[in-house]
Order: sequence, then structure tokens, then C-alpha cells
Amino acid sequence: MATNKADTPARATVRVTGMFVSLDGYAAGTFVSHDEPFGEAIAITEGFDGRAIHGIDKVEDLTFDNAMASLWGQGIGVEIMGRGKFGPQTGPWTDDGWRGWWGEEPPFGTPVIVLTHYERDPIEFDNGTTFHFVDASPRDALSRAQELAPGKDIRIGGGPTTVRQFLVEDLIDTMHLVIVPVTTGAGTRLLDGITLAPSFDIESVTSCSGRTHQLWNRKPRH
Repeated sequence: MATNKADTPARATVRVTGMFVSLDGYAAGTFVSHDEPFGEAIAITEGFDGRAIHGIDKVEDLTFDNAMASLWGQGIGVEIMGRGKFGPQTGPWTDDGWRGWWGEEPPFGTPVIVLTHYERDPIEFDNGTTFHFVDASPRDALSRAQELAPGKDIRIGGGPTTVRQFLVEDLIDTMHLVIVPVTTGAGTRLLDGITLAPSFDIESVTSCSGRTHQLWNRKPRH
């Protein structure tokens, strides 16, 4: 019997959504602390209303930037992030009570894989967020993500070093980068040392705020 294409579920995609990058290519600072999660790259977040990631109905203004930000969680079943996005700690975990930058209501509402060389028990929240601390390669992390949320898209949430590792392994299907009209002069660059343009179709739209939204779509793999 022929299969109706409309009844065939779409393949889960691996996405980067709404990642801020400065004009000089930095997507994070070289350091993070409890008080400065973006380090010296904090300027790239200026003017961003984080409520928009939960829908344009959560903000007062219907702007292009807010509409694009509202795509952040659509269709996502699990996020993969580096340890630095979860917190400023390094080395073996200590019993300091840290549960992430977001308090008791992390914005994810899904399983989150935190890549770390020091595994530990998961941390669960009432809103459906569970942090899983995994020592894994990018490919193994994707396999784990697919087990946690079968059929759902997977967001590579950052920081830039983590995203770059997945790009090097050719594991990312789409990227939404937000080029912010500031320079930071220092930090961690997203695309250092890799050439990607021939592998992606890229569309760019600049909003009235001066931010340029780049939409990267992976060309078919051969």
C-alpha cells in the first residue's frame, strides 16, 4: 500500500536557534562567573527581551526580533549544552547547591543534556526540565538526545565551543544566528577555524533594531 507523504513524520533536525554573535564574531566571553554569565561579551544581549522565547504573546511589542525569538522552542524535544552554559564551575562538582543560572524555573521544559567530563545525578524541576550530565562525544550525545525525545528536534544550545564541535562533525541541520551590531573585542568566537559556507544555504534579514538574522540551512549531504 502506498504511503501518504503527509502521514510520514518529518525527520528530527538538529538546530541552533537564536544564537547571538557580535560583528567581530564573538558569541560568548572568555570567562563566566556567577555575576557575569556572558563575561566580556555581555553587550551581545543588550535589548533582548527573553520573554519572547515563550511566544510573542508574552511581550508587549510585535517586532521582527521578537517574532524570530519565538521560534526558539518550537518543535524542540531536548537541548544539548556545554557545561559553561549551565554554570561557572569547573573541575569535579561540589555540593554548592547550584541548579543552573535560571533558578527554579529553567526556560527549557524538556530534557537537557549538559556535556561534562564529570557525570553526576540528574537535576529535575517541576516544569519538565531535567538536566542530564553526560560525558559524551557530539555523536553519542545526539544518540542520547534521540532516546530522551524520540522524533523531536534537538537544539544545540551553546556555548559557541559546543556548537562549533557539532559543526565540525557536520551534525547541524539548521542555524538561526543573530548578528548584533556591537563589537566586543574579545571572547569566544563561534566559527574560528572552520569553513561552512559551501555546505549551507544562507538567508539574511536585518531588522529595524540593526540585528541581522541569518538562517543557515544545510545542503543535502551526499
